[in-house]
Amino acid sequence: MTADPLSQVFAALADPTRRDMVARLCAGDATVGELAAPYDVSLQAVSKHLKVLEGAGLVTRGRDAQRRPVHLEAEVFDLMTKWIERYRREAEARYQRLDAVLAELNDETDGNDRSEQGETA
Repeated sequence: MTADPLSQVFAALADPTRRDMVARLCAGDATVGELAAPYDVSLQAVSKHLKVLEGAGLVTRGRDAQRRPVHLEAEVFDLMTKWIERYRREAEARYQRLDAVLAELNDETDGNDRSEQGETA
């Protein structure tokens, strides 16, 4: 059973090393060796991380003479952004409804306070 594309992306980005690699690829393409440089892990381990990112559609590997640069596929972020934005809008709408209810309750309380002050004056 294969996970849906969004689940694959979030699963791939669940690992901090992979998130860091994606962040570094935002600056431009890099080889496996260049990506591996800051980590205290083998090239094989970095390649495994890249396979996960590749499987999620976050990166592709190209051919440039002897180099095989890793390229970030930024379009995949559109999928995540749309999903996050949908739920952000729903949450915002709930907060706006709550604000309206609280404002209404506050107005009622203020109205009751004014009428009580009028009765005692």
